[in-house]
Amino acid sequence: MFDIWVNRTVSLKDDVLSGLTVALALVPEAVAFAFVAGVHPLVGLYAAFMVGLITAAIGGRPGMISGATGALAVVMVELVASHGVEYLFAAVVLMGLIQIIAGLLRLGKFIRMVPYPVMLGFVNGLAIVIFLAQLKQFQVPDGEGGMTWMSGTPLLIFLGLIALTMAIIHFLPRFTRIIPSSLAAIIVVSGLVIALDLDTRTVGDLASIAGGLPEFHIPAVPLNLETLWIILPYSLIFAAIGLIESLLTLTLIDDITNTRGRGNRECIGQGVANTVTGFFGGMGGCAMIGQSMINVNSGGRGRMSGISAALFLLAFILFASGLIEMIPLAVLIGVMFIVVIGTFEWSSFRILGRVPRADAFVLILVSAVTVATDLAVAVVVGVIVSALVFAWQHARNIHVEISTDEKGRKSYLLRGPLFFSSVHNFMNLFDVDNDPDEVVIDFRYSRVYDHSGLEAIDNLAERYTRAGKKLHLRHLSEDCRRLLETAGDLVEVNLIEDPRYWVADDRLA
Repeated sequence: MFDIWVNRTVSLKDDVLSGLTVALALVPEAVAFAFVAGVHPLVGLYAAFMVGLITAAIGGRPGMISGATGALAVVMVELVASHGVEYLFAAVVLMGLIQIIAGLLRLGKFIRMVPYPVMLGFVNGLAIVIFLAQLKQFQVPDGEGGMTWMSGTPLLIFLGLIALTMAIIHFLPRFTRIIPSSLAAIIVVSGLVIALDLDTRTVGDLASIAGGLPEFHIPAVPLNLETLWIILPYSLIFAAIGLIESLLTLTLIDDITNTRGRGNRECIGQGVANTVTGFFGGMGGCAMIGQSMINVNSGGRGRMSGISAALFLLAFILFASGLIEMIPLAVLIGVMFIVVIGTFEWSSFRILGRVPRADAFVLILVSAVTVATDLAVAVVVGVIVSALVFAWQHARNIHVEISTDEKGRKSYLLRGPLFFSSVHNFMNLFDVDNDPDEVVIDFRYSRVYDHSGLEAIDNLAERYTRAGKKLHLRHLSEDCRRLLETAGDLVEVNLIEDPRYWVADDRLA
């Protein structure tokens, strides 16, 4: 009993300390994404607090961090620019309702359809996006309303602080794990900058994070169909991006922690979080792979890690904005660079020459599309390309074994799947003109997967009928049998008991 109490105490300590580290890293990200979306920084911070708190409390993946994300911010900017921030809040509310419906309909299971090369491409592309997002912090105002790249001594100091931060994070765990290495790096390097009075950019240079508690606020938009048609397309896109990024991040955290999250519960959790956020002046959000990686690597595995991160963030806004604004940006960039290194699947370079060329192409394609557009588009493109490659490859796997029985009937023993892509090859397997008067097609080792396959069988039966020949179909499934009943006595269907096909039970997902 004492051992259980000790383990729980250690786990709670790890969760709280990890949550503090994550909260510090959330501040510049939330502010930056708010700027991208064209809204006030507090809109991003409130979203990070509320989405992070609610998903941590009721979501399906303990240890996963959610908040305002760049993938959503780049889509939100158009709505804000054209209709204003109030329409954004309304769209976020509707986004949440759509995600709740997706969870109730158990659509989270479809994340299983994402092939592994798409997952690798997603991870690599997102690592590149995180890296590129940090490069913007290397720019400073040029005094003429524009931005220019750092140079000279400021750049050397900036790079030196980044390197020191990364070194502490990398080497400290070899000596002690009492405190998360990322948190130690933030404290040590920030203290060094303050003590030496180094001239370098800080969080306060981005914007002030001081504010009060988020207040309940019904979006000030007309409640009519015109408003619905304005926000509905955006809400659907927001919901899709949010769920795809969240479920893929959930799968990644599952692999790292060797545990299993609950996808449908996460959909509902994300939906509730975004619905509430929209009513409290937040920009909405979803899972954040960078902060989730920081959390897991810092020892945060339970719900308290996400809850504490959200509460620490709120405390920063209410009470400690002055202290947080003193943290050097270089420190937080160093933390994110470590995340990039840990997120990128470096093994993908090694396996590129060993996997099928189609899989290697999909991996590279998804990575590139993630960087060029956004995550949702990249994943959809990757799944479509993978499905087309699969269909093309399996279309060539259909063939027959031909024999003749003692009655002179010709038998075609079909092997391989019959579906839309293999229909053409299927039709070319039969010699209707030269076949005997009776022909048997045996589907014992074949399976019909779609309506195109059923139509192909029907067309073939009609060809034999027009030639005045009898066609016997054996071991055909019930759905095919119903379609071919119109062939009457000319078609004989002998159905044996089909094998049972077991599928994963989604009730617990």
